[in-house]
Amino acid sequence: MLKFSILVLGLSMLLTGKVHAGEKSLYDFLWLDPDKKVYVLQNKLYKKENSFYFDVGYLSNFTSKFQDTNGFQLKTGYYIHEEWGLEIFYNSYSNSNNSEYSNVKYVSNVEPFIRKLNSSLGAVVVWSPFYGKINTFNKIFYFDWSFGAGATMLKSKSNLKTAGTPTANRFDSENHAGAVIKTNFKLHLKENVHVGVEYMNTYYRAAAPRNPDSDKLWTNTDIILSVGFSY
Repeated sequence: MLKFSILVLGLSMLLTGKVHAGEKSLYDFLWLDPDKKVYVLQNKLYKKENSFYFDVGYLSNFTSKFQDTNGFQLKTGYYIHEEWGLEIFYNSYSNSNNSEYSNVKYVSNVEPFIRKLNSSLGAVVVWSPFYGKINTFNKIFYFDWSFGAGATMLKSKSNLKTAGTPTANRFDSENHAGAVIKTNFKLHLKENVHVGVEYMNTYYRAAAPRNPDSDKLWTNTDIILSVGFSY
């Protein structure tokens, strides 16, 4: 009898057509509490291919030892493929002396070496291989996780020629070409509205006080919180 039941069950599964769960499919599981319902999403809801986006963000910089640096970011991009896109960004920085600067100035009575970032303008190639959903508080949120690499032009100013000397402190303008790598986590609030957090590293070569005639590699790190629109 048991073998016959298994045979019937197997034939039924073979003869039954495929069942596709749509974006609003609802499943009731009898082994759950009577009030429990599970929503199953199989299709990707927010497509990126052939879409533009525009983001505005607040950035915080974690590089300068003697400056509190923050600012804003503007960026726009276009996805030529579901996973690949092109992006242009502009970062603007604001700098102010921090407590470390005050301590060094008080102890040594000399100006420490400071490089203040003014702005950066760049372009990156974006690769977005990961997407998914988070079910929280009975609401589903969709997200994308992307990576990017590209080039940028940094504008800054530094007191390279006067730091640590009795000469009056003076900041001179500088321009640096650099490379950018970044990663971005984007959470979709609505079909055309999203928020994101981005970690961006910029690498460039510039002089240092110890050897002002030779450039060394510097790293600039920004974290950006943003809100954006896609269309």
